[in-house]
Amino acid sequence: MWGKLADGARRWVGQSGAARAERANGAMATLSPLARIVSIASGKGGTGKSVLSTNLACQLARAGQRVVLIDCDTGWANDHLLLGLQPSYDLGHVSSGEATVLQALVPGPEGLRLLSGGVGRARDADPTWRDLDRLFRSLAQLESSFDIVLIDHGAGLGLAAQALIAGGSALLIVTGTEVTALSDGYAAYKRAVGLAPGVRAGLVVNKAASIPAGREAWERFSFVSQRFLERKPDLLAIVPEDRAVVDSVERRVPVVLSAPTSAAARAIAEVAVWSAFHAPADGGGSRSIFEQARRALR
Repeated sequence: MWGKLADGARRWVGQSGAARAERANGAMATLSPLARIVSIASGKGGTGKSVLSTNLACQLARAGQRVVLIDCDTGWANDHLLLGLQPSYDLGHVSSGEATVLQALVPGPEGLRLLSGGVGRARDADPTWRDLDRLFRSLAQLESSFDIVLIDHGAGLGLAAQALIAGGSALLIVTGTEVTALSDGYAAYKRAVGLAPGVRAGLVVNKAASIPAGREAWERFSFVSQRFLERKPDLLAIVPEDRAVVDSVERRVPVVLSAPTSAAARAIAEVAVWSAFHAPADGGGSRSIFEQARRALR
C-alpha cells in the first residue's frame, strides 16, 4: 500500500505548479473545510526535525497548498533561520496580545507562512496551560484560512503537543537510527497513543547512513510498537544523509528548493503526500482541532 502512495508522491510533485495546485486544492476542498493539522515531534533533539519541518512546508506550498508552519519550540525557535526569514513578531507576542496572529505571520518561500516561536524568553519556553489556552484560541482562525497547519514542536512531547494530539491532530514522529533516538521516539509515540488511541501517526527515519540502516531502524521501532501497543505508525520515508541538506542549511534555502532532485528532497516529497492527503483533518471536517485542544487542556 505504501508503495502506491510513494508513486503518488512522485507523480504529484512532478506536475507543473498550476497542475499541482489544481489537483491538491480540489482534493482538499472535497476532504475538509478546515485545515489538516500535523504535529511534528521527536523524542530527542538532534534528529533534524526542524530541517524536515521547514522542507516539508516548502514542498507542500510548492505543490499548491496553502501552508502555515508554526514553530512551537517556543523560546528556542530556529525555523525562521532555516527559511532565511526575520520575523517581527512571534508566538509570545500573540499569546500576550501584543500582536495578532495575522500580524505575526511571515511570508516565506513558495508562499508558505511562518509563525515563529521566538528566541531567548524564559516564559515562552515553558508556557502554562492558561498561556496555551489563549494561544490556541488565537490560532483557531488559521484552520479556515489554510489547507495545512504544520506544528514543529520542541524535543519530547510537551503540553502543547499533548493537547493537540488529544484534540485530534495527526502526529509525525522524526527519529534517527541510533538506539537513543528510537527509544525516545517510541516513548513519544506511546504517550500519544495513551492520549488518543486512534491517533493517525507517521514515522520518518531521518539522516539514515543508508536505506538498509533506515529500514532496520523502522523494523525495530515497528516490532516494539506492535508488541507492546498493538499498533504502529505508518512508515512515511527514510531520509538518507545527504550533503545537499548540509549545503542548504548553510545557505538558509530548503533542500527541496535548492536541490529538488536530491535523495533527501525525493524522500521528503513522500512525506508531503501523507501530510496533504492521508493525515486526518478532524473527526468529520467541521470541528476545530485547536478548540478541541483547548478542551483537552482542562
